[in-house]
Amino acid sequence: MASEPKRPPVSPGLRLAIDIAPLAVFFIVNFISSGPQIARLLAATAAFMVASAIAMVVSRWKTGRISPMLWMTGTLVLVFGGATLYFHNETFIKIKPTFVYASFAAILAFGLATGRPLLQLLLEAAYPGLTEQGWRKLTINWTIFFVFMAVLNEAVWRNTTTDFWVAFKLWGAIPLTLVFAIANVPMLMKHGLNTGQEPPVPPEG
Repeated sequence: MASEPKRPPVSPGLRLAIDIAPLAVFFIVNFISSGPQIARLLAATAAFMVASAIAMVVSRWKTGRISPMLWMTGTLVLVFGGATLYFHNETFIKIKPTFVYASFAAILAFGLATGRPLLQLLLEAAYPGLTEQGWRKLTINWTIFFVFMAVLNEAVWRNTTTDFWVAFKLWGAIPLTLVFAIANVPMLMKHGLNTGQEPPVPPEG
């Protein structure tokens, strides 16, 4: 039986667009909507859910599959977003990133404890030449980062306005994640990483 033809590698720009576009829609709709704050957030949440579903479809169309991280984040957007709309309670969508980050940290910690390369599964990254020690260090770093982001999200949504939290998701969490991913490159190069490999960036919570 003939194997399926391989699709060309997805450009970092397209991958970043798939990950960021739903958040951008969330921010824009919240910003341009009128009415009480809860009404604006509900409209933004509904748009966020639709945009997340579209991002998953685009990922399937352009890459031939949906990554485990995108499946998880997209599904949780629909679950927590649906609860937000049903109960008219903004807390659900605000705690969604905390749940996502904590889940990623727990998955990676389990992988470290059992010796399973779960980071490779989540990031879908094939780092040519990266040693086992390099993968372990990278997994530890991402685990710590996800714990930090879970705590940070809790601190932001509990102590600031909703508009500030929405802006933080786009202008705070994403830049932090990008900077962190790039900051790991020197360490990875010391452990055999091919310098031509782009560092993968997981979807924002």
